[in-house]
Amino acid sequence: MPEIIKPRTLSGFRDFLPETMMLREWLIDTAKQVYRTFGFAPIDTPALEYFEILGGKGSEETDRQMYQFRDHGDRHVGMRFDLTVPLARYCAQHINELGTPFKRYHVATVWRGERAQAGRYREFMQCDFDTIGTTSINSDIETALVIHDLMRALGFDRFKIRVNNRKVLNGFLAKHGLTDSSVAVLRAIDKLDKIGKLLVADEIKQTTTASDAQVEQILTLVDNDESNRNTIEKLKPLVADNELGEQGVHELSQLIAATEALGIHEDKLAIDVSIARGLDYYTGTIFETTLLDLPSIGSVCSGGRYDNLAELFTKQQLPGIGASLGLDRLLAAMETLEMVQSIRSPAQVLVALFDQAYLHDYLRLAAKLRAAGIFTEVYPEAKKIGQQLKYADRKGYACAIVAGADEFAQRKIQIKHLVTGEQFQVPYETDAAEIVTKLRELMD
Repeated sequence: MPEIIKPRTLSGFRDFLPETMMLREWLIDTAKQVYRTFGFAPIDTPALEYFEILGGKGSEETDRQMYQFRDHGDRHVGMRFDLTVPLARYCAQHINELGTPFKRYHVATVWRGERAQAGRYREFMQCDFDTIGTTSINSDIETALVIHDLMRALGFDRFKIRVNNRKVLNGFLAKHGLTDSSVAVLRAIDKLDKIGKLLVADEIKQTTTASDAQVEQILTLVDNDESNRNTIEKLKPLVADNELGEQGVHELSQLIAATEALGIHEDKLAIDVSIARGLDYYTGTIFETTLLDLPSIGSVCSGGRYDNLAELFTKQQLPGIGASLGLDRLLAAMETLEMVQSIRSPAQVLVALFDQAYLHDYLRLAAKLRAAGIFTEVYPEAKKIGQQLKYADRKGYACAIVAGADEFAQRKIQIKHLVTGEQFQVPYETDAAEIVTKLRELMD
């Protein structure tokens, strides 16, 4: 006999049991529905790209984490680490067919060879939405609205969308002669929540030419103890006389005014000058969304404006803005917060196989329920009813239907409500209308 291979999964990768996949698919379907309500259309791209498409488009860290190899044709290829860089390539190829502004969503798997930890995996799903071909602040505002509606649709109320603008940070650094140090400063600032002000200050001093006084001014800039409107007023003098910085503050002001006009206030959306986003391609508005009941898990929906990314693939100006829902991180958060209901099957009703002689009757009844929109499973074996009901309860079914020779002769079936244990006898007409009505009543 061949040697038994020990079944195991790679570190950072996972198998998904049905109850987890049920929730994942619900999250994906909900995200798609929200995106569609704003007019975003679906696309797809290959998992593999030429390495030159992906390399150098995120950061040094993402280049190190990228899965890359040479294929059989000796082509240097990489597995996509996000969905935004492939989007830039996609638009550069197809924009004449697509037209602008082009609004797309893309739900797909990406890969990063980073250290596996809670909520972070090497293979994970992203649920992106982006608008390509406009620099209008209205698209930035719409992005904030999509994130807000998405979090509410997913069942969260205690969340905060933190918003910043790279132009504020870059303008401030240019004003103080630190443009050449901007990447190092931005990456240090992005760690503020994790390592604190003192260590951020030390990192800036070690990686840039900033003086102690300049480091102090940077920390003043990113201090977040103000309301949105007070923060905007605080930022104005800090970037005064720098056109880029002033533009960034103005864009933040417009975004806040619009979201406030729609009833989204700073308990849900707040300016946070300390967020910089680790990827190098952001140029304007940036977003991070945290759960107030589980801030340690990090941002569950992030993104921003990237007006220069497509320039690597085309001479045509293709500015863009969008965000990505971190599906797997959000799922990990929901499990930690005990928001997950254990459901192992998409079906709602089990038809018990009481007597094999009546198989055709069970199948006909199940077909009528499915035609009425009720997901129904027929148990495959004529086992003891207790075993079949235990199976239905374990899989999270709402109801079970029990019928044998007597019930079919009398044209009446038994419905057992598995949540309360109650039983109901319901007439079985040709169209099963009363059964459908009763099942809907019990499931509601």
